[in-house]
Amino acid sequence: MNGRPLTLLIAAAVVALEGLVALGLGVYVAVQTLTGKPDDLTSALAEAVFGLLIGAGLLWVAWGGLFKMERWGRSPGVLTQIFMLPVGGTLVTSDQPQLGIPVIVLGVLGLVTLLAPPTTQALYPDDQAPDPGPSRR
Repeated sequence: MNGRPLTLLIAAAVVALEGLVALGLGVYVAVQTLTGKPDDLTSALAEAVFGLLIGAGLLWVAWGGLFKMERWGRSPGVLTQIFMLPVGGTLVTSDQPQLGIPVIVLGVLGLVTLLAPPTTQALYPDDQAPDPGPSRR
């Protein structure tokens, strides 16, 4: 499987899915802003640009970082998952569990796979402690 553990592939897929959703929401807000009459055009455009940038950034982390087994990809991936948990919790407590529960599940799945030992071994192969061999007394 070309050296990528399943946990790393799942983590990359989770981050990519989050990126696609953010990108889609950014496009949706941009289209709604340009075709409708927003109360505050500047805020609506800023929200659309933010969604597009976050989506593109997460796709870059998923593909250019995690899928290509670059060490730098894990930190923004973990940070994203940490942010997903309170967002999902807020959605659940705001009477939107149909959105909040999947967000929490993705956040937990992303954290577990990003911090799993096979992912760590794949991203940090030189940092593994060498086997000291049998101890001699």
